[in-house]
Amino acid sequence: MHGEQSGYGLWTLVILNSAIFIIFAFSFTKPKSKTDWRSLGAFSAFILALFTEMYGFPLTIYLLSGWLGQQFPALDIFSHNNGHLWTTLLGSEINPHLHPIHIASNILIVVGFVLLSSAWKTLHAAQKNNALAMTGLYAKVRHPQYVAFIVIMFGFLLMWPTILTLVMFPVLVFMYYRLAKHEENEVIKEFGNVYLNYKRHVPSFFPRLGSIQTTAKN
Repeated sequence: MHGEQSGYGLWTLVILNSAIFIIFAFSFTKPKSKTDWRSLGAFSAFILALFTEMYGFPLTIYLLSGWLGQQFPALDIFSHNNGHLWTTLLGSEINPHLHPIHIASNILIVVGFVLLSSAWKTLHAAQKNNALAMTGLYAKVRHPQYVAFIVIMFGFLLMWPTILTLVMFPVLVFMYYRLAKHEENEVIKEFGNVYLNYKRHVPSFFPRLGSIQTTAKN
């Protein structure tokens, strides 16, 4: 185990993977307003921090190295596979990339990007017509684009938890909440009672159970 090559210091992979997911998100969101850029920027910071620890500098592993060394003396903590902390902590013999937690995280990431694509497509179509986005996902929740970003970040956090991203995640969730409230105040100024009526019937972030069931039946 200790002879395994270190899985870190791979800065090309840090840049490449970060760029892929940031560009992917950019291609869906096509930010125009300051709020759009702030939401994408926050997501980009999270992704960059994640891949820096995943392939560049394993800060969390270094900080936990003493404890990990005591708990798992035969473990090469600086190999990439053992950087999958869930597999290490649970003592699983399964390939980390085939572990149920890793698979679940991949599903969340894919679902998040699907939600993001669908939400921004509806939003930008409405913006072109100077109208409110109230169809598709916007008929279920008022801020599906932020829900999508949170789902994607949670998927990555589940895949590769680090101290920095654990700290960043609730901060970014709160930031998206504040952005959503700011957007609503701006939209109310423009659309008035039309948006207030929409707001009364459609929840902010969590779809009502009946709404989900209706969608499933359709």
